Amino acid sequence: MKPLIAIPLGDPAGIGPEIVVKSIANKDVFQAARCVIIGDKKVIEDAIEFTKIPLKINVINKPSEGLFEENILNLIDLDNVNMDEFKLGQVSGMCGKAAYDYIAKSIELANAGEVDAVSTTPINKESLKAGNIDFIGHTEIFGALTNTEDPLTMFEVRGMRVFFLTRHVSLREACDLVTKDRIKDYVKRCKDMLKTLGVTEGTMAVAGLNPHSGEHGLFGYEEVNHVTPAVKEMQAEGYDVVGPIGADSVFHMALQGRFNSVLSLYHDQGHIATKTLDFDRTIAITGGMPILRTSVDHGTAFDIAGKGIASEISMVEAILLGAKYSPNFTKQSL
Repeated sequence: MKPLIAIPLGDPAGIGPEIVVKSIANKDVFQAARCVIIGDKKVIEDAIEFTKIPLKINVINKPSEGLFEENILNLIDLDNVNMDEFKLGQVSGMCGKAAYDYIAKSIELANAGEVDAVSTTPINKESLKAGNIDFIGHTEIFGALTNTEDPLTMFEVRGMRVFFLTRHVSLREACDLVTKDRIKDYVKRCKDMLKTLGVTEGTMAVAGLNPHSGEHGLFGYEEVNHVTPAVKEMQAEGYDVVGPIGADSVFHMALQGRFNSVLSLYHDQGHIATKTLDFDRTIAITGGMPILRTSVDHGTAFDIAGKGIASEISMVEAILLGAKYSPNFTKQSL
């Protein structure tokens, strides 16, 4: 059986509905996965109309009722968008609340084992706030609804995998979070996540923080005091990890196959490396949770919502990665 993937619609006012419709019509997606959309039927009908993609909506109550045939979009309809108030491309509390409801339902299905993975579409932080949703983004929602204190984020693009020691904090705070204990904890957890995904061979590299990894203290002491000691202690414990390796070369080396993954020490360090390589195919995978989540890594693109020109490439890749990793994830979780 092909893996069963839940896809929350994202912010209805953004490009989520469009890229979902286009992805369901994609031949590679159909061959790799069985997809169930959680959203609003009226919004989906609107997206089908302006994209001119001939899909038939099959409304279901649970994933097991899906009709998994070509050009069929299986939908769990939460019916939570008032089309009289709905406007494409605008921040809206109604749409923020609807987007949260879609995510929450998807997580509920995954927690119950009714789907194998969740592949998410873009949401808007302003709309979430306007809808009185007290979360800044997907990762925080998934953490709370799966009782996971600190989910891991991994990007994958063209076989290169990048983890993040820090995420949405200032650069100043990120530097302060580069500590020996934190690095050791993340190396262990990242290695566990790789194993859960079925990646058991290869070396993890820890990126340097400062230019040329600090040049033994000439350009900063974070590597001397924290990164190098952490790596040495992890090696002594039997972990296949090296570093620090200069951030200007480590990602290229990983792309060439020298490393199975890289631990980026702050948000933009890894984001720039992956997205410059291939923006559309950079996919986020959230790990360290009891369920598997993959995601596009772009925003709601309100400026082009409803125009039929949004690219579905990232959504397709997110679904394909969910289908790729979910069998290993499910096996390891049993």
